[in-house]
Amino acid sequence: MLNKLKHHWGVSNRRQFFERAGSGLAAVALSAMLQEDGYAAPVDPLAPKPPHVPPRAKSVIWCFMEGGPSHVDLFDYKPELDKHAGEPIPASFHPETLLTAQGSLQGTGLFPTRRPFKQHGQSGLWISDWLPNIAEHADDLAVIRSCQGDSINHVGGVCQMNTGDILAGRPSMGAWVTYGLGSAQRNLPTFIVMQDDKEILGSVQNYSSGFLPATYQGTLFRQGDTPILNLKPPAGTTDAQQRSKLKYLKKLNERYSQDKQDDSELDARTRSYELAYQMQAAAPAAVDLSSESEATKKLYGMDEPDTAVYGTNCLMARRLVERGVRFVEIYCGSGSRWDAHSDIATNHTQNCRAADKPVAGLLADLKSRGMLQDTLVVWGGEFGRTPFSQATDGQSSEKYGRDHNPWGFSIFMAGGGVKGGQTIGSTDEIGLRAAEEPHHVHDVHASILYLLGLDHLKTTYMHNGRAERPTGTAGLLIPKLWT
Repeated sequence: MLNKLKHHWGVSNRRQFFERAGSGLAAVALSAMLQEDGYAAPVDPLAPKPPHVPPRAKSVIWCFMEGGPSHVDLFDYKPELDKHAGEPIPASFHPETLLTAQGSLQGTGLFPTRRPFKQHGQSGLWISDWLPNIAEHADDLAVIRSCQGDSINHVGGVCQMNTGDILAGRPSMGAWVTYGLGSAQRNLPTFIVMQDDKEILGSVQNYSSGFLPATYQGTLFRQGDTPILNLKPPAGTTDAQQRSKLKYLKKLNERYSQDKQDDSELDARTRSYELAYQMQAAAPAAVDLSSESEATKKLYGMDEPDTAVYGTNCLMARRLVERGVRFVEIYCGSGSRWDAHSDIATNHTQNCRAADKPVAGLLADLKSRGMLQDTLVVWGGEFGRTPFSQATDGQSSEKYGRDHNPWGFSIFMAGGGVKGGQTIGSTDEIGLRAAEEPHHVHDVHASILYLLGLDHLKTTYMHNGRAERPTGTAGLLIPKLWT
């Protein structure tokens, strides 16, 4: 051993070895102190990081249907609902244990499926005719029919589907992905969120960085020709002037933050100025859809009033991941418009029409460009809806709705290494609770991270003396998604 040390380090005994080692540790400490005093380059929080496992996907596009789409009317065919329509929930399903969003079981018993189901593709996947365009991609879809959450209300449900917890304060999935993998490019944000014409329920808590450094928070894009406000410099401002302003602003911020090393928001603000400068060249091209062909715009439904808004967001999401953005979340029905407590027929007809063609267009466009294989598309809401009806006095059965159902619901994934044309898990005979292979939201999150190359058990961040991870103390992989 001493011979090897002498050969490599020029040491001939243990004392010399520890002297050399001690000097190295001192250098490490000195480097840290110099960095704190501004004499050394700080660690770049967005530097690319190696994955834990070989990634199957490079990016995620999460199509979030806010408000709770009805799984029993879309992806989870339940003939028993039609057979026993109007009957009370059987005692064997223990309805006395249910606390719904409305506080108790209401309505007129079991409520039949609202639309006809049909098998699609070579896989024979059951999908209702509310989603005829998505159904054309049945063989690309992996439908998890046994999802479970913990919240019976929207704010908690949307928060959990994004962060893993029904209470605000934890990092969102996009923030964890940015923290775990860094940025794949430097001219655009790594995590982008797009809403439609209303604000997301719960707002920033759903794309927050939580206790992670603030630089990992999502960037909200707005509707219209200028999705990023104040991005363009004032007329007549030269690049040199912009650069000079940024350098001076950075100097002032660094001076101000010298005694505020633990304030990650200051660092995030400084970095956001630099990113904004870089985006002045890259972002306009990314969000300018004028270069897209009319055929492509039509594929997304941008030529139709009912589908134009979400179609625009879906097309922009494709352009963003094409440019290296890792995580894009696009909301359909911001403000919980899928929330069909009454007249589910009208509600879901409108919302399915708004989402169906754009999402199908996204899948088709990604596939035609060879991008679907490494872009993971996720579709779903914060929960499903109950198999029993919800009604008010004097309503006809055609105007009945369904209550919230976090005990068993469906989402689907496509692309990004996912094996399509399959269903995973199941609910009981009436679609009330997950029965076979139940998968909590934590399992969904762990699996998304795994497809991106991150082990949710190894993706940790020290917070208040505890190694926090994206799935808390839970989370199991869903290997059927990719095997």
